[in-house]
Amino acid sequence: MANPFPVTATVLMENTTARSDLTAEHGLSVYIETPGGAIVWDTGQSPAFIENARTLGVPVETAGHIALSHGHYDHTGGLSALLALNPAAHVHGHPELFTQRYTLRSADGLSSWPVGSPVSREDVAASCASLHLERGMTEPIPGVFLTGEIPRDSGVEDTGGDFFLDTVCVRRDPLPDDQALFVDSPRGIVLFLGCAHSGVINTLTHIARLTGARTIYAVMGGMHLLRASDARLEETAGILDRYDVQLIGPCHCTGDRAQAFFRSRFPERIVTFGTGSRIELADG
Repeated sequence: MANPFPVTATVLMENTTARSDLTAEHGLSVYIETPGGAIVWDTGQSPAFIENARTLGVPVETAGHIALSHGHYDHTGGLSALLALNPAAHVHGHPELFTQRYTLRSADGLSSWPVGSPVSREDVAASCASLHLERGMTEPIPGVFLTGEIPRDSGVEDTGGDFFLDTVCVRRDPLPDDQALFVDSPRGIVLFLGCAHSGVINTLTHIARLTGARTIYAVMGGMHLLRASDARLEETAGILDRYDVQLIGPCHCTGDRAQAFFRSRFPERIVTFGTGSRIELADG
């Protein structure tokens, strides 16, 4: 890994908390700055995150890189709008990022609705400086890493919902494109999740294998624990303890029950990671 760099993260879109002058909608987008450059982590479900960026004074139109955690609409929906403003950006994701996918409608539990990316691979490739679709770990900016595919080793974790590859919802979607972003900061590894469809336990374990790290300083983002059992919540808390995570910012798809569990379990470590939040990690 590269020498540690200071990192600043500004949440441009998130749905659980927001500053009063900003828009909140279901989705996630984070602007991450390091001395090596800036990267936009996910693009929400619409261009609303761009308006938030303008209010916050965040120059998404000059970010050199855009990275997508996985191919769901609430993480890729604003991509076309961002590329219209910033066609010089390099886009990073997994080869399955643009797979069409579906979930069951909660109203009847029978019919389906599409939840995949609303933009195609071809359109993205034609609208950006370059499109990089990789299965393994990559380093788009010095000191900023994408995990690539995350092995599913934990016995208590699943993708966090009913996701399918067909409109009749028979073929389960394992979401192999789910990945995380992490930065080698002066305080240690800072991990940004999209939805953690691979599972928080699997994700942290994989990063420890990739880096040899015994501790992870911060974990922030969606954790998709809405349906998690008590056993899964306990094991998730255990992995956060195992890697001595000091800052925990659960948001987006984590779920109210899991959020309350983490606040109770780690009252001194929880940080707000909602629309408009800004986290700065430098020396000391």
